[in-house]
Amino acid sequence: MPQHRETSSSVSVQDLLGDISDGDGAAERRTRHRAQPRTADRMKLAASAAVATGALIGTATQLAHAAPLLPGGGNNNAPDPVALKSAEEPAHEAEQQAEPAPAAAEAPAAPQAQPIAAPAPAPFGLQNLPPEVAGPLSHAEEVLKGIQQQLNPGQAVRPVAGVVSSGFGSRWGAMHNGIDFADALGTPIHSVASGTVIDAGPASGFGLWVRVKQDDGTTAVYGHVNDILTHVGQRVNAGDVIATVGNRGNSTGPHLHLEIWDPNDVKIDPTPYMASRGVVLSQQSWGAGE
Repeated sequence: MPQHRETSSSVSVQDLLGDISDGDGAAERRTRHRAQPRTADRMKLAASAAVATGALIGTATQLAHAAPLLPGGGNNNAPDPVALKSAEEPAHEAEQQAEPAPAAAEAPAAPQAQPIAAPAPAPFGLQNLPPEVAGPLSHAEEVLKGIQQQLNPGQAVRPVAGVVSSGFGSRWGAMHNGIDFADALGTPIHSVASGTVIDAGPASGFGLWVRVKQDDGTTAVYGHVNDILTHVGQRVNAGDVIATVGNRGNSTGPHLHLEIWDPNDVKIDPTPYMASRGVVLSQQSWGAGE
């Protein structure tokens, strides 16, 4: 049989324990058939043993935690509450530390096409003017148009085709502040000039009326109308239909009562006003309307 060779690295448990006592209490070092191990060898072996022991303890702990998950493990052994608490605490802390993502991290919205504004009309027909020049010129153009309107007013339109049944002036002991056009009920009424509607609804004595602030500063009043076909704030041009002939309010028959107020809201005779704008009104008879 091969003989056991002894080297300096061959160390037994008894060598690690060092001195032992015999039955008589006398110290005796076991050195028979063995070489005395060195101190460095003892330290290396002790370190290796410590590492191996730690590995065994770690493996056993992992097996203990995994025991409920193993086949046949069941729920016979309740999990260690200390271990569960240790496992749950990191997740709980992660929830508390979680913060909502900043708004900047969100994906940017797709760009939306913006409507293109219509270009402003060029003042006096001059194109490609810088804003600091186009603005004052546009204002000057509007002022000149207003002056031109006053000096040379545009053509007016006859409101209805019916005859003038009553003129402006004193009538039956009272002042009649407009002219009446006798016409059939529901006949379209045309705006005599361009302007903006400032009233469209009930009116004392007229039943319903429409008032248009005209571009020259005057106001046209259409009374006793049956149907209102426009609304306050609407822009109308000369000849646009704004209402229909009615018989509402203080009226003796279907007709249109037309008044013209100057820029100071003074009621003036519509006949010369219309004549200055190309519309001659001839009075046929009296008393057909009121």
